[in-house]
Amino acid sequence: MTEQQAKIGLQSLELEFGAAAVKAAIEAVKRFKVEIPSWIFGPFGGGRFGEYLPPGAARSIEEKLDDAAVVNKLTGATEFVAMHVLWDFSEDGALGSYKIAREVYEMAGERHLKIGSVSPTYFLRGSHRNSYGADEKSTREHYLEQTVLAARIAQDFGVKLITLWFPDGSNYPGQIELRRNYENMKNSLMTTRQKIPDDIWLLIEYKVFEPGTYSTTVPDWGTAFALTKAMGGNTGVLVDLGHHFHSANIEQIVARLLSEEMRCGFHFNTRYAADDDHAVEPTPEMARIFYELVSGKVIANKDEHKNWAFMIDQCSGRENRIHAIIHSVDTLQHCLAKAMLVDQRALHELQGRDEIVLANRHFNDALLRADVRPVVAMARLEQLLPIDPLTDYVESGYQNKIDKER
Repeated sequence: MTEQQAKIGLQSLELEFGAAAVKAAIEAVKRFKVEIPSWIFGPFGGGRFGEYLPPGAARSIEEKLDDAAVVNKLTGATEFVAMHVLWDFSEDGALGSYKIAREVYEMAGERHLKIGSVSPTYFLRGSHRNSYGADEKSTREHYLEQTVLAARIAQDFGVKLITLWFPDGSNYPGQIELRRNYENMKNSLMTTRQKIPDDIWLLIEYKVFEPGTYSTTVPDWGTAFALTKAMGGNTGVLVDLGHHFHSANIEQIVARLLSEEMRCGFHFNTRYAADDDHAVEPTPEMARIFYELVSGKVIANKDEHKNWAFMIDQCSGRENRIHAIIHSVDTLQHCLAKAMLVDQRALHELQGRDEIVLANRHFNDALLRADVRPVVAMARLEQLLPIDPLTDYVESGYQNKIDKER
């Protein structure tokens, strides 16, 4: 799309949705920020992906940050990079290092990047008999220490946000005591909240299964919600799109959490199977999720403290990883633009009159049928960014450079 095509497209959108709505959509896209994961740029997944790495994969945290800086320069939306303690701040993959975290913080700043959320790494060495839900006190204490370190790093070098995902559960009935496993988890989390500063924002992620195929300790948003309530304080639920049964209504979960006035977070990806390996695709479901976020007033606010935490969590084995992350950011910006075009007042009037089909059609006019490429293009032009960041990346020569160097 050229600048002239974008201007013509904007005129058409203004005729249908109004100039004010189109302007608001452009401003929302400009304000939208999303964290990108450090792990997408380098080794991840091990045998699950047959040890395959796409060409040019990063070999170190320095190279991960180099790649992240390129993505941010092209999109203008990804200055924050999510980090894992044992992937990014460790020498041996077993213990985290505050010293390394400081070095990474300085390296990020040199590249005009910032450390975003910090995640303790519970699902590597030593968690085969559970982590926070383990019966062994020494195991629980080991992971508690890592979580306290993650909070310290998040406070000193990040955005005061830690995100927790646990590999706890079981593969066979009778393998563990289900109630004791949950109570261990709850008690460990309550201890965590007591040991980390009140201003650290803590989000609990859930997943319907994996690696526990019979039981998973935190399998759904209800369990995560109950745990956050038990912890109290600055704590919320982290919704990951790929961590649900296919029949789950994700936007309804988002609506529930909004109604409870809990400040939460979102991991964006696409769930073709039952996990979160794929880049974000522009699906109707994703547009509906963004409508809930927009109507709930937790996205693209001028006051960032009113926003939920938004992160991309993806890393599959085959595609070019930098292509994939740029594609994801592009998709999210377009879904946000669609959600901003919904005339909520008109929709509520139709709902109030019980005009079922008309309300649905009004909803879909923006979320399904509107071509919002001109909105996103204009938002980028006003920030002196390329209209199509992926095309610019392909033409930049950066991929050829890293293919040869790495």
